[in-house]
Amino acid sequence: MQTVLDPLVIGLLLAAALMHATWNALLKSDTGDRLATFGIIMLTGSLVSLPFLFFLPFPPQTAWMWLGASVVIHNFYYYFLLKAYATGDLSHTYPIARGLGPLLVAILSGRLLGEYLRVQDGVGVALVSLAIIALAAPQRRVGGEPLSAALRGRHRRATLYAVLTGVTIAGYLFSDGLGVRAAGPTFEHKMSYIAWLNVCEGPWLICVALYLRPLTVSAFLRRGPRGWWRGAAGGAIATLGYAIAIWALASGPIAHVAAVRESSVLFAAAMGALLLGEPFGRLRIVAAAIIVCGLVLMNGPTLL
Repeated sequence: MQTVLDPLVIGLLLAAALMHATWNALLKSDTGDRLATFGIIMLTGSLVSLPFLFFLPFPPQTAWMWLGASVVIHNFYYYFLLKAYATGDLSHTYPIARGLGPLLVAILSGRLLGEYLRVQDGVGVALVSLAIIALAAPQRRVGGEPLSAALRGRHRRATLYAVLTGVTIAGYLFSDGLGVRAAGPTFEHKMSYIAWLNVCEGPWLICVALYLRPLTVSAFLRRGPRGWWRGAAGGAIATLGYAIAIWALASGPIAHVAAVRESSVLFAAAMGALLLGEPFGRLRIVAAAIIVCGLVLMNGPTLL
């Protein structure tokens, strides 16, 4: 397996990064029922992938073990992500979660996968770690005034949920990286794993939403396109973006794929500030840029 990624793979991963930041911004910007919107995002992925099952080979048993683990981990990821967005800004929680995921993958990939870090990978890990710490620090209000006790508590909860989201990201990256490799050598085998993953993980969130608040979800869906367009658009974008990411996981070291894909933190930080009107001080700008630099360094040609 290659130790660095082909330019084509890197280009596609950057496109996937933009897609990921986009559907997260759509979810965060929802002011109605965010759980229902997320459920539609996932259900859309299942519906888009379902027809492909009839034309692709069935995954082998070894791949199903990892696919099942990924479905479970993804559902924990969805829970923590929703909690993070309920308590914190996109420009705060997203960089922590998406930066921590590849950081953990890079640290653990040598022991778990035999994919050991170079010196510059270690430098990239250090940069990402420092930037995450900076993002976790409470921001001051306009005028330099410190946050109130209530806002500091909300900030701490958002940081905790973002960290837990990052841990689950690392978990599903390992599961899907090993699963897509176990699925078979051909492009069709890899697409089969992706399609089955989307179909198996898609219905759970909408079922939870219907169980917890059926009247709210029913009213949400009866609004027609005004109610579900955000989820449907986000679902189509999310499905394509993660399909690219899983395909790339079979093309190079998992830590390097994760690093390039999580350059989405810069896209999300910009969207949070420009589209969602979130406060975006110099500290967040610098921290988001450092995360991207660290992640790119982890995937660049050997320098050190």
